[in-house]
Amino acid sequence: MSEATAPAFSLELSEDVRDVRDWAHGFAADVIRPAAAEWDEREETPWPIIEEAAKIGLYSLDFFANQWLEPTGLGIPVAFEELYWGDPGIALSITGTGLAAVAVASNGTQDQLFEWVPQMFGSPDDVKLGAFCSSEPNAGSDVSAIKTRAVYDQAKDEWVLNGVKTWATNGGIANVHVIVASVEPELGSRGQASFVVPPSTPGLSQGQKFQKHGIRASHTAEVVLDDVRIPGSCLLGGKEKLDERLARAREGKRSKGQAAMKTFEASRPSVGVMAVGCARAAYEYARDYAKQREQFGRPIGDNQGVAFLLADMATRIDAARLLVWRAAWMARNGKDFTNAEGSMSKLYASETATFVTQNALRILGGNGYTREYPVERWHRDATIFTIFEGASEIQKLIIGRTITGLPIR
Repeated sequence: MSEATAPAFSLELSEDVRDVRDWAHGFAADVIRPAAAEWDEREETPWPIIEEAAKIGLYSLDFFANQWLEPTGLGIPVAFEELYWGDPGIALSITGTGLAAVAVASNGTQDQLFEWVPQMFGSPDDVKLGAFCSSEPNAGSDVSAIKTRAVYDQAKDEWVLNGVKTWATNGGIANVHVIVASVEPELGSRGQASFVVPPSTPGLSQGQKFQKHGIRASHTAEVVLDDVRIPGSCLLGGKEKLDERLARAREGKRSKGQAAMKTFEASRPSVGVMAVGCARAAYEYARDYAKQREQFGRPIGDNQGVAFLLADMATRIDAARLLVWRAAWMARNGKDFTNAEGSMSKLYASETATFVTQNALRILGGNGYTREYPVERWHRDATIFTIFEGASEIQKLIIGRTITGLPIR
């Protein structure tokens, strides 16, 4: 979107965005939150809830596309905050496909977008999932260490993929997988590309399913690629574009971006607002508890120690939300993150979620430590936001490099 047509940044949400916010909040309050404890204990994908979301249009390509293309950039952040306020684990099961869709939108052609993204969502009567697979057992924060190989078979115009991916949301159960693989390992991250693995492709299988500390309702697993053959058209962006990029890399020229990082850059504000939703849930619960719980003849919220904690929690949540909104608006309107605003939003929001949930647990005391109250679950869930899609330390590294211009290591 050009400078002339980009809407001015505003804290006043449009009527359409407010309507979506209220709709998502109603689903979170009425459907997600009442089921959260059950699916956390079961540690299974909450298919009935995803299907319910699909029936009302909340899990659909139309919903994600409309919110992604909303002119102010606030459609996704506002909707996601409400869903993650309901429960981060279930919400990630509903929104996890979005990361795979973003990978196609960020790296693929328009034809590829139209072909593959609808297959990631399916229909209300036949719900499907998408999975983005970047991390590996020895390549998490260090994306350049990816070992999964993609070799081009020119005679058959096919790519052959081999390797193991890990920490993949919806990995192995998704209908469509997007795989980041190395085409020319000697070029490091600049020699990588993203590939779509179509449904039921031989050689792709689920490896270990992880039993996690938090977000237990979201499926996380290894994805094993054993001589997976896919058509040449499944290379996101096309071979001509890849060949040009690799040639530039061999000559030592600057590249416009690398497969996995382009996806993460586009998704960071969305991850930040997931953390905001989790933090807000814990803060609101602790605030209401502090007004009702009495000790020594008065509500515990009447004590400065508790009131000051709540003040810090509320302030940090608002600050995190504003950072996310700014980054989302910039991304939607084509403004470069000249000061790493996307990383700032993800860093501060994720650290806020851990701060807020930790202190919410403290405000509830012994009750907060039990599973009879949801705060301990939000505390477990919050931890992931400082880890996935770029740990806090990586965000600080990106911010540091951006604001100093120095090759900080």
